[in-house]
Amino acid sequence: MFERGRWKASERGRTYTLPNRIDMHEVLAVILAGGKGSRLEPLTRDRAKPAVPFGGLYRIIDFSLSNCLNSGIRKMLILTQYKAMSLDRHINVAWQDYLCRELGEFINVVPPQQRIDEHWYQGTADAVYQNIYTIEKERPTHVIILAGDHIYKMDYLKLVERHIETKADLTIGALRADLESATQFGVMQVDTEYRLLGFEEKPAQPKPIPNDPQHALASMGIYVFNARFLFEQLCLDATRNSSKHDFGHDIIPAVIETHRVFAYPFLDENRKHDAYWRDVGTMEAYYEANMDLIAVDPQLNLYDGHWPIRTYQPNLPPPKFVFAEQGANVRRGEALDSIVCQGTIISGGHVERSVLGTNVRINSYAHVEDSILFDGVNVGRHAKIRRAIIDKEVEIPAGIEIGYDHETDRGRGFLVTESGLTVIAKTHGMEHFAGRV
Repeated sequence: MFERGRWKASERGRTYTLPNRIDMHEVLAVILAGGKGSRLEPLTRDRAKPAVPFGGLYRIIDFSLSNCLNSGIRKMLILTQYKAMSLDRHINVAWQDYLCRELGEFINVVPPQQRIDEHWYQGTADAVYQNIYTIEKERPTHVIILAGDHIYKMDYLKLVERHIETKADLTIGALRADLESATQFGVMQVDTEYRLLGFEEKPAQPKPIPNDPQHALASMGIYVFNARFLFEQLCLDATRNSSKHDFGHDIIPAVIETHRVFAYPFLDENRKHDAYWRDVGTMEAYYEANMDLIAVDPQLNLYDGHWPIRTYQPNLPPPKFVFAEQGANVRRGEALDSIVCQGTIISGGHVERSVLGTNVRINSYAHVEDSILFDGVNVGRHAKIRRAIIDKEVEIPAGIEIGYDHETDRGRGFLVTESGLTVIAKTHGMEHFAGRV
């Protein structure tokens, strides 16, 4: 029999309850992938932030899309805006074969329609509002709104289940954040049932969680709406001239007192540690999230068969390590505490605590440590690289040192961050180093 949204069955006189039978085909995911990502320049000079490579083989957006696929969501709209060609190409190559349009499944990349006054999106809510006709056409029961630039694993099915069980109009994904970092997020105040009592967007002094004075309850930027309620609120917000047309600034504070709004505490799908979630919005955050992956027991497990992260797998040979001479100052191709992707050859070079993309070449006597090298980077003989991020297909000349003298790096035109990261943008040859080796 069916009772209050749950199936009940009998076995030898005993009654037990099975999970909610939710038709995830009635859930539409809207992924916001239109931010400029200006704090990640020059990595975002030619690509959208969600298309930035991550972890050697992946793109940032692969994590949100994998969460959708693993959660049973088969209808996804990706709202793009700036420099979207690289992202669009990645979606077409990596993701279209997973879904069947004949069964009503899709991943659609939706460029700005400029339906209203021919302007770009004014905020997160405006981005969804300007595509409201596309969303309505799919007749979803629930709409889950996601950011395309966060690194985490999350089962959205459990989120939707909680949304239905609490009879919520809106449910917000939430995680604990220390008070200092909480100033960069929306901060929620909740009762014992996790119903929202208050919400502040990026407060200067975040209110801590009761009985936990060191942490605040922060919004992950993940929202589940009843579809009709979402449409109503977007249309109301569009009429408010004073609104920033943003979910955190406007939509959520406006509905807390009049509707059922709940927080959903985030549980990492690996379940080994505290929930892992990273907003890689700055160069330092991006670098640290990549470095997290090379730990002996990383919080974010890429080798998890239960919750795989999918992406485009190029048809390349396996990585190769050559030369194994013994003694001091000899050639030995080796990589320690590192990620090395297919097609890469470490030819007599030494790599430590680094992430190497596909088709990277580390030549004899070169030394790379604490660095991220994108696809196709070629490191010349005797070159030394430390704490650097190097974009695709950059040629590093023989004998050069990068990351050892910040003034020299700046003189070559490289970005050097406050924490001492050297970032080299993608080029079409050797112009970075012409006359500067």
